[in-house]
Amino acid sequence: MGRRKKIVEQCERLMDKPEQIRNIAIAAHIDHGKTTLTDNLLAGAGMISSETAGEQRAMDTEEDEQERGITIDAANVSMTHEYEDTDYLINLIDTPGHVDFGGDVTRAMRAVDGALVVVDAVEGTMPQTETVLRQALREGVKPTLFINKVDRLINELQEGPEEMQQRLMDVIRDVNELIRGMNEEKYEEGWKVSVEDGTVAFGSALYNWAVSMPSMQRTGIDFGDIIEMNRGDNVDELKERSPLSNVVLDMVAEHFPNPVDAQPERIPNIWRGDADTQLAEDMQLVNKDGEVVLMVTDIGIDPHAGEIAAGRVFSGTLEKGQELYVSGTAGKNRLQSVGIYMGGEREEVERVPAGNIAAVTGLKDAIAGSTVSSVEMTPFESIEHISEPVITKSVEAKNMDDLPKLIETLRQVSKEDPTIQIEINEDTGEHLISGQGELHLEVITQRIERNQGIPVTTGEPIVVFRESIQHATDTVEGISPNRHNRFYLTAEPLEQEIVEKIKLGDVSMDMPEQDRREELQEAGMDKDTSQNVEEIHGTNILIDDTKGIQHLNETMELVVEGLEEALDEGPLAGEPVEGTLIRLEDARLHEDTIHRGPAQVIPAVRHAVHSALVQGEVKLLEPIQDVRIDVPNEHMGAASGEIQGRRGRVDDMYQEGDLMVVEGIAPVEEMIGFASDIRSATEGRASWNTENAGFRVMADNLQREQIMDIRERKGMKLELPEAVDYI
Repeated sequence: MGRRKKIVEQCERLMDKPEQIRNIAIAAHIDHGKTTLTDNLLAGAGMISSETAGEQRAMDTEEDEQERGITIDAANVSMTHEYEDTDYLINLIDTPGHVDFGGDVTRAMRAVDGALVVVDAVEGTMPQTETVLRQALREGVKPTLFINKVDRLINELQEGPEEMQQRLMDVIRDVNELIRGMNEEKYEEGWKVSVEDGTVAFGSALYNWAVSMPSMQRTGIDFGDIIEMNRGDNVDELKERSPLSNVVLDMVAEHFPNPVDAQPERIPNIWRGDADTQLAEDMQLVNKDGEVVLMVTDIGIDPHAGEIAAGRVFSGTLEKGQELYVSGTAGKNRLQSVGIYMGGEREEVERVPAGNIAAVTGLKDAIAGSTVSSVEMTPFESIEHISEPVITKSVEAKNMDDLPKLIETLRQVSKEDPTIQIEINEDTGEHLISGQGELHLEVITQRIERNQGIPVTTGEPIVVFRESIQHATDTVEGISPNRHNRFYLTAEPLEQEIVEKIKLGDVSMDMPEQDRREELQEAGMDKDTSQNVEEIHGTNILIDDTKGIQHLNETMELVVEGLEEALDEGPLAGEPVEGTLIRLEDARLHEDTIHRGPAQVIPAVRHAVHSALVQGEVKLLEPIQDVRIDVPNEHMGAASGEIQGRRGRVDDMYQEGDLMVVEGIAPVEEMIGFASDIRSATEGRASWNTENAGFRVMADNLQREQIMDIRERKGMKLELPEAVDYI
């Protein structure tokens, strides 16, 4: 215990020196070695034994993470490192690599200033490498690169120094191409990774050695020596002369920004409040004596302490007993304890000042993404998750007595993980849980059973569809039940670029009107339309093109409510509508308030929106996934057959090392059960990866059957709206 206590004391001593703090995340494609790398960093800091580092997976604290051998939850740890006679406090987050848990990566990026991207030397950059880089750059987080598993190039592929250097340079080039494509400005500012600058390191997390240009100059080790030591079974000497933790943590201390340099750039990027206030200055200057501002990026449950909120302190100092506001909720929450993370365990400390990552208890109203502060303030930009839920399962308690506890647990789950959506139907007693993929839902339901002791039965996976209009419509009339109010509107498809901007959070109703207008015009919307945006709901926009209609101002709230109801449940199968622009062109309203209440306006608008969608040939969209399969040559036919047999399309096949790579796309619905099928088709020799790739219009010959299936499942009438003849 003495050693741990000493580390906590060192951390506390350095917390007040923001210049010596580095907040970093380790991010990569699944199985590229993040958690093994983290183990070695912990061992280097003296937190776990160096003998078991690499196999212990200390950051995978949950039982199911150890069983499955993958990281499911982002885990935080604070450690210290000495570099050039200065001590540094490094707050590190180990993030998951599996696409289903990408939400954890996005949230972790909000808390850190630097991302150590890990790439497997043999596999090179993969789809998820691209995703984590995009998440980092969108949050203004600086990347560096660690190329892992270099020992495989030497021992398995038997490469010589020239071949090996060529392969490593290819990986670096690919990563730089991605950085440049995502943020040219930062790339030109020097965010590209390079061996000469020392922002690239190579090594083997499994065997605990690494090298970088500065370390090679210091130790005199070159690629020839590395090959010789690996082939001569002399890896221990390499580990001693150039241990991984020193090389990587030196790179972290030297090349990642500290909070004092990072926050002035990051605050304008993630906060839309008034830049001229004292609060804005406190956050930019990392003022520990300013008002408290904490951005919660993660919620976890401790069986003893209850709910723990972890996040970045941007200003002020957190102390036990403080009464703080949580954005979007009334009243204040009182901090019960303040601490820092040491892997799976939390160590309580007296205080945590600005610039650090803290773990606190007592914020009962906070969810992942909340802004917590000592004064009421504009909250931070919401954390936009790149992918949306595409698969749903129903969850029911086996024993009726467990029902209240199950409902409570499901609410808790959606609080901890905002990429999970929970729908509780009080009438049918059915609970629907939607997530990023099969594994995501499997893990959540297992944890409900294991951690809460609630036996549950889950239904078959249901895929989430969308509905979308295909062409512009003429004016449609919506009449209220009392026939005194009429609304006239048209609908048209939105430009794909505008839909993308809404999904990424670049366009929203929370932003200043001028900024929103500029963003919409940049994406192709004409000036007049962009000035009349009344509401954005999902990826749909309502435009108010009316002129001087009496009483419309006070009725507009009900119009928006009717619109939202219509878009949440489209006319075909009650699925959400996306990518539609609705123009309100005219309205006739009764002058008496009593005759234009909710019971009149909402049905009229809902009916008009649905009629317009039907007239614009609304169609069902199905979610699709990019699929990549790495497989030995002789199984290539079987692998591509698996994609094609699932209504998929093979886009590319090429050789990479001794494996063939098959790339294509397939509908999510057809990919259910893919894991077991691909294993048996390729005798277990394929590795694969899927990435959600948005929605596409479903083939015409499948539309009707699919719509009827969904309507039947939801208990809707089996007759389609009258005008839907074209299906």
